[in-house]
Amino acid sequence: MKAEPDFKYKQCLIIRNDIKMSCGKKCAQLAHAAVSAYEKCDKITKKKWFDEGMKKVALKVNSQREMYELKTIAEDAGIPASLIVDAGMTEIPPGTVTALGLGPAKSEDLDKITGDLQLL
Repeated sequence: MKAEPDFKYKQCLIIRNDIKMSCGKKCAQLAHAAVSAYEKCDKITKKKWFDEGMKKVALKVNSQREMYELKTIAEDAGIPASLIVDAGMTEIPPGTVTALGLGPAKSEDLDKITGDLQLL
């Protein structure tokens, strides 16, 4: 049996669980968060994360306030953070905060911020 790889870097993608969105809508919002946070990351971290397999973890929060708190904590720790605000063209009103992308960053640093969140 193959040993599980040791990921030193990852990206955390966080969705609001208190908004009614279809599975496809949630996936699209998390994809926006992934790309947007990645674009804020430095080149060295991007390469290290990419080279080890681009680990991502999908998590959920139960309020907009919790999402903003996580964003602030991450930014204060120097972790790239990107909040996604929906345009309102499909399922939810325009201006709705839907998702948050954190990282890529060191897994241990992200775990300090997101370690208590539930998986999506």
